[in-house]
Amino acid sequence: MTVKIEESWKQHIGQEFAKPYFAALAAFVHEEYRHGECYPPGRLIFNAFNLCPFDSVKVVIIGQDPYHEPGQAEGLCFSVADGVPLPPSLVNIFKEIHDDIGTPVPQSGSLERWARQGVLLLNATLTVRAHAAGSHQRHGWEEFTDAVISCLSARRNNLVFILWGSYAQSKAQLIDASRHLILRSPHPSPLSAHRGFFGNHHFSLTNQYLTRHGLKPIEW
Repeated sequence: MTVKIEESWKQHIGQEFAKPYFAALAAFVHEEYRHGECYPPGRLIFNAFNLCPFDSVKVVIIGQDPYHEPGQAEGLCFSVADGVPLPPSLVNIFKEIHDDIGTPVPQSGSLERWARQGVLLLNATLTVRAHAAGSHQRHGWEEFTDAVISCLSARRNNLVFILWGSYAQSKAQLIDASRHLILRSPHPSPLSAHRGFFGNHHFSLTNQYLTRHGLKPIEW
Protein backbone atom coordinates (compact mmCIF):
# COMPACT_ATOMS: atom_id res chain seq x y z
CA MET A 1 0.00 0.00 0.00
CA THR A 2 1.31 3.46 -0.90
CA VAL A 3 0.37 5.83 1.90
CA LYS A 4 0.00 9.49 0.98
CA ILE A 5 1.36 11.21 4.05
CA GLU A 6 3.46 14.33 4.57
CA GLU A 7 7.11 13.61 3.76
CA SER A 8 8.62 14.31 7.18
CA TRP A 9 6.27 11.78 8.77
CA LYS A 10 7.21 9.24 6.13
CA GLN A 11 10.85 9.70 7.10
CA HIS A 12 10.18 9.09 10.79
CA ILE A 13 7.44 6.44 10.77
CA GLY A 14 7.62 5.08 7.22
CA GLN A 15 8.89 1.74 8.50
CA GLU A 16 5.43 1.10 9.98
CA PHE A 17 3.91 0.96 6.48
CA ALA A 18 6.10 -2.04 5.62
CA LYS A 19 5.08 -4.13 8.64
CA PRO A 20 2.63 -7.05 8.36
CA TYR A 21 0.09 -5.48 10.73
CA PHE A 22 -0.19 -2.42 8.50
CA ALA A 23 -0.70 -4.51 5.37
CA ALA A 24 -3.59 -6.28 7.13
CA LEU A 25 -4.95 -2.94 8.34
CA ALA A 26 -4.76 -1.43 4.85
CA ALA A 27 -6.63 -4.41 3.37
CA PHE A 28 -9.33 -4.13 6.04
CA VAL A 29 -9.78 -0.38 5.56
CA HIS A 30 -9.88 -0.75 1.77
CA GLU A 31 -12.65 -3.34 1.99
CA GLU A 32 -14.62 -1.29 4.50
CA TYR A 33 -14.54 1.81 2.30
CA ARG A 34 -15.34 -0.26 -0.81
CA HIS A 35 -18.43 -1.91 0.70
CA GLY A 36 -19.98 0.94 2.67
CA GLU A 37 -19.82 4.48 3.95
CA CYS A 38 -16.83 5.19 6.17
CA TYR A 39 -15.31 8.32 7.66
CA PRO A 40 -13.36 10.48 7.22
CA PRO A 41 -13.18 10.66 3.40
CA GLY A 42 -10.17 8.69 2.17
CA ARG A 43 -8.18 11.81 1.29
CA LEU A 44 -8.47 13.00 4.92
CA ILE A 45 -7.44 9.83 6.76
CA PHE A 46 -3.95 11.24 7.36
CA ASN A 47 -5.09 14.88 7.56
CA ALA A 48 -3.65 15.36 11.07
CA PHE A 49 -0.19 14.50 9.76
CA ASN A 50 -0.46 16.40 6.50
CA LEU A 51 -1.41 19.65 8.25
CA CYS A 52 1.21 19.30 10.99
CA PRO A 53 4.67 18.09 9.87
CA PHE A 54 6.79 16.11 12.32
CA ASP A 55 9.17 18.95 13.23
CA SER A 56 6.29 21.43 13.58
CA VAL A 57 4.54 19.50 16.35
CA LYS A 58 4.33 21.39 19.65
CA VAL A 59 1.23 19.84 21.19
CA VAL A 60 -0.40 16.41 20.86
CA ILE A 61 -4.09 15.98 21.71
CA ILE A 62 -5.17 12.34 21.71
CA GLY A 63 -8.70 11.28 20.82
CA GLN A 64 -10.09 7.79 20.37
CA ASP A 65 -12.27 7.49 17.27
CA PRO A 66 -13.45 9.70 14.36
CA TYR A 67 -16.99 11.01 14.40
CA HIS A 68 -19.22 8.45 12.71
CA GLU A 69 -22.09 10.54 11.33
CA PRO A 70 -22.19 12.12 7.83
CA GLY A 71 -20.14 15.25 7.20
CA GLN A 72 -18.51 15.43 10.62
CA ALA A 73 -15.07 13.78 10.54
CA GLU A 74 -12.19 15.61 8.88
CA GLY A 75 -9.25 13.57 10.13
CA LEU A 76 -8.56 15.71 13.21
CA CYS A 77 -9.67 14.57 16.66
CA PHE A 78 -12.55 16.58 18.17
CA SER A 79 -12.78 18.69 14.97
CA VAL A 80 -15.73 18.95 12.61
CA ALA A 81 -15.92 20.53 9.17
CA ASP A 82 -17.12 24.11 8.72
CA GLY A 83 -20.89 24.39 8.88
CA VAL A 84 -21.38 21.23 10.94
CA PRO A 85 -23.11 21.72 14.33
CA LEU A 86 -20.63 21.55 17.20
CA PRO A 87 -20.59 18.18 19.00
CA PRO A 88 -21.09 18.39 22.78
CA SER A 89 -17.45 17.62 23.62
CA LEU A 90 -16.24 20.38 21.33
CA VAL A 91 -18.73 22.82 22.88
CA ASN A 92 -17.17 22.03 26.25
CA ILE A 93 -13.63 22.41 24.89
CA PHE A 94 -14.46 25.88 23.58
CA LYS A 95 -16.15 26.74 26.90
CA GLU A 96 -13.02 25.79 28.85
CA ILE A 97 -10.83 27.81 26.47
CA HIS A 98 -13.07 30.83 27.01
CA ASP A 99 -13.05 30.40 30.78
CA ASP A 100 -9.30 29.72 30.84
CA ILE A 101 -7.88 32.40 28.55
CA GLY A 102 -10.85 34.48 27.42
CA THR A 103 -10.90 33.50 23.76
CA PRO A 104 -14.40 33.95 22.29
CA VAL A 105 -16.23 30.76 21.33
CA PRO A 106 -15.85 30.36 17.53
CA GLN A 107 -18.70 29.65 15.14
CA SER A 108 -16.74 26.97 13.27
CA GLY A 109 -15.87 23.62 14.79
CA SER A 110 -12.92 23.05 12.46
CA LEU A 111 -9.65 22.85 14.39
CA GLU A 112 -7.53 23.03 11.25
CA ARG A 113 -6.17 26.36 12.50
CA TRP A 114 -4.76 24.55 15.56
CA ALA A 115 -3.16 21.88 13.37
CA ARG A 116 -1.41 24.52 11.27
CA GLN A 117 0.09 25.99 14.46
CA GLY A 118 1.62 22.69 15.55
CA VAL A 119 -1.19 20.84 17.35
CA LEU A 120 -1.28 17.20 16.27
CA LEU A 121 -4.94 16.21 16.62
CA LEU A 122 -4.44 12.46 16.75
CA ASN A 123 -7.22 9.91 16.98
CA ALA A 124 -5.96 6.51 18.12
CA THR A 125 -8.14 4.98 15.39
CA LEU A 126 -8.12 6.91 12.12
CA THR A 127 -11.21 5.51 10.40
CA VAL A 128 -14.73 4.35 11.31
CA ARG A 129 -17.78 2.80 9.65
CA ALA A 130 -20.79 5.10 9.33
CA HIS A 131 -23.12 5.06 12.35
CA ALA A 132 -20.92 2.49 14.14
CA ALA A 133 -18.68 3.96 16.83
CA GLY A 134 -15.53 1.96 17.43
CA SER A 135 -16.08 -0.25 14.38
CA HIS A 136 -12.47 0.06 13.17
CA GLN A 137 -10.83 -0.37 16.55
CA ARG A 138 -8.45 -3.30 17.16
CA HIS A 139 -7.59 -3.75 13.49
CA GLY A 140 -4.14 -2.17 13.64
CA TRP A 141 -4.68 1.56 13.85
CA GLU A 142 -3.79 1.63 17.54
CA GLU A 143 -0.45 -0.05 16.84
CA PHE A 144 0.29 2.59 14.24
CA THR A 145 -0.72 5.59 16.36
CA ASP A 146 1.12 4.18 19.39
CA ALA A 147 4.23 4.12 17.19
CA VAL A 148 3.59 7.77 16.31
CA ILE A 149 3.36 8.76 19.99
CA SER A 150 6.46 6.76 20.88
CA CYS A 151 8.42 8.28 18.01
CA LEU A 152 7.48 11.82 19.00
CA SER A 153 8.39 11.10 22.61
CA ALA A 154 11.81 9.70 21.67
CA ARG A 155 12.85 12.08 18.88
CA ARG A 156 11.41 15.42 20.01
CA ASN A 157 11.75 17.45 23.20
CA ASN A 158 9.46 19.78 25.14
CA LEU A 159 6.16 18.69 23.60
CA VAL A 160 2.85 18.99 25.45
CA PHE A 161 0.74 15.81 25.46
CA ILE A 162 -2.90 16.49 26.40
CA LEU A 163 -4.71 13.39 27.62
CA TRP A 164 -8.44 13.75 28.29
CA GLY A 165 -10.23 10.72 29.69
CA SER A 166 -9.04 7.28 30.73
CA TYR A 167 -8.42 6.02 27.20
CA ALA A 168 -6.09 8.88 26.27
CA GLN A 169 -4.42 8.66 29.67
CA SER A 170 -3.55 5.02 28.97
CA LYS A 171 -1.11 6.38 26.35
CA ALA A 172 0.98 8.11 29.02
CA GLN A 173 3.11 4.97 29.29
CA LEU A 174 4.43 5.71 25.79
CA ILE A 175 5.63 9.22 26.74
CA ASP A 176 8.88 10.18 28.47
CA ALA A 177 7.68 12.55 31.18
CA SER A 178 11.23 13.76 31.80
CA ARG A 179 11.32 15.29 28.30
CA HIS A 180 7.73 16.40 27.81
CA LEU A 181 4.77 17.90 29.68
CA ILE A 182 1.83 15.53 30.17
CA LEU A 183 -1.52 17.13 31.05
CA ARG A 184 -4.33 14.86 32.23
CA SER A 185 -7.98 15.47 33.07
CA PRO A 186 -11.42 13.90 32.61
CA HIS A 187 -12.85 13.87 29.10
CA PRO A 188 -14.77 16.94 27.80
CA SER A 189 -17.85 14.80 27.17
CA PRO A 190 -20.97 16.07 28.98
CA LEU A 191 -20.86 12.82 30.96
CA SER A 192 -17.54 13.72 32.59
CA ALA A 193 -16.66 17.37 31.93
CA HIS A 194 -17.95 18.52 35.31
CA ARG A 195 -15.69 16.02 37.08
CA GLY A 196 -12.55 18.02 36.33
CA PHE A 197 -12.33 18.90 32.66
CA PHE A 198 -13.82 22.30 33.39
CA GLY A 199 -11.19 24.26 35.23
CA ASN A 200 -8.25 22.12 34.09
CA HIS A 201 -6.53 25.20 32.56
CA HIS A 202 -4.83 22.99 29.98
CA PHE A 203 -4.77 25.72 27.35
CA SER A 204 -3.03 28.33 29.50
CA LEU A 205 -0.71 25.68 30.99
CA THR A 206 0.26 24.58 27.48
CA ASN A 207 1.09 28.11 26.41
CA GLN A 208 3.06 28.80 29.57
CA TYR A 209 5.16 25.69 28.95
CA LEU A 210 5.74 26.52 25.28
CA THR A 211 6.73 30.10 26.12
CA ARG A 212 9.09 28.87 28.84
CA HIS A 213 10.87 26.75 26.22
CA GLY A 214 11.15 29.56 23.68
CA LEU A 215 8.25 28.43 21.50
CA LYS A 216 5.38 30.50 20.16
CA PRO A 217 2.18 29.83 22.11
CA ILE A 218 -0.92 28.45 20.41
CA GLU A 219 -3.69 30.84 19.44
CA TRP A 220 -6.52 28.71 20.76
